[in-house]
Amino acid sequence: MSPDRSSPRQTRVLAVSNQKGGVGKTTTAINLGTALAAIGEKVLIVDMDPQGNASTGLGVPRETRRITIYDVIVDGRSVDDSAVETSVPGLHIIPADSDMSGVEIELSQADRRSYRLRDALQGQGRDGHTRYDYVLIDCPPSLNLLTLNAMAAADAVLVPLQCEFFALEGLTQLMKTIEMVRQSLNPSLEIQGLVLTMYDRRSTLSGQVAADVRSHFGDKVYDAVIPRNVRVAEAPSFGKPALIYDLKCAGSQAYLKLAREVVARERQRRLQPA
Repeated sequence: MSPDRSSPRQTRVLAVSNQKGGVGKTTTAINLGTALAAIGEKVLIVDMDPQGNASTGLGVPRETRRITIYDVIVDGRSVDDSAVETSVPGLHIIPADSDMSGVEIELSQADRRSYRLRDALQGQGRDGHTRYDYVLIDCPPSLNLLTLNAMAAADAVLVPLQCEFFALEGLTQLMKTIEMVRQSLNPSLEIQGLVLTMYDRRSTLSGQVAADVRSHFGDKVYDAVIPRNVRVAEAPSFGKPALIYDLKCAGSQAYLKLAREVVARERQRRLQPA
C-alpha cells in the first residue's frame, strides 16, 4: 500500500500521549513510525521524554546525542539540524536525554514557552531538507511543559490505551487535558484515534476493557489491536523497532495494520469539506 502523492500536503503532527505510564506510548511511537516509513511515508519521531527511551529503542546511543530536543526547545536549534537518521529508511528522530528534566525551570520566564516545539516544526523543510509527512511526538507520562509543547504543536492526539482495569480512568484525565489545551493553546487539536495495547486474547479482562472502550468511543477506536507480544518487548534492548527485529511476529503485523488505518483516516479527513 503506497501513499497517495497526487497532491501536496502539509506535515501531519500526531502527539502519542496518555498521562498514565506503562501503556505503550514509546513502543507505539517507534513501531508506528517504522510502519509508516515502511509503506512509503517520510516520518520524524520527536522524543519528548527525558528518559529518552524512543531514542534508545531506535538505536541512538546516548553518547552520540549531541543535538537533542532540549537544544530545539531551549536554544532554538532547528529541526533539520537536530533530526538524525535511524536504521529505518525514511525514519528520523530528534533524540532526548536527561537535560530535558530542567526545561520547565529554564523556560519559566521565556516567551512562547508552550509553543517552542510548534515554532520549530513549522520551520522544518525551509532550508531544502526533506519535509516530513508525519511527525510523531512521544510524550512523557505526565502533564508538564513538555506535554503542553507537544499538544500545542500537534494536529491530533493518538492515544495508546492498555487493556487493563484502570484504563478508562486514566483516559478521562487525558480527555480533560486535551480540552484544556483546546481552550488555552490549540483550538484545532483533535483526537486521531485510540489504539488498544497489550491485549491478551486469553484474558477475559482484556476483552471487557476493549468492549467498554469501543462502546464509549465508537469509531475513534482503531480496528488494529496491539497484542502482548514477547518479540515486541525484546526489540528495544537490541536498539531496533519490532518490525526490524521480527517483522512476522503478531505485534509487528498489528503495527502495520495500525499504520494503514492512520493513513486511511488522514486521507478521509483531507477529502472532507472544510
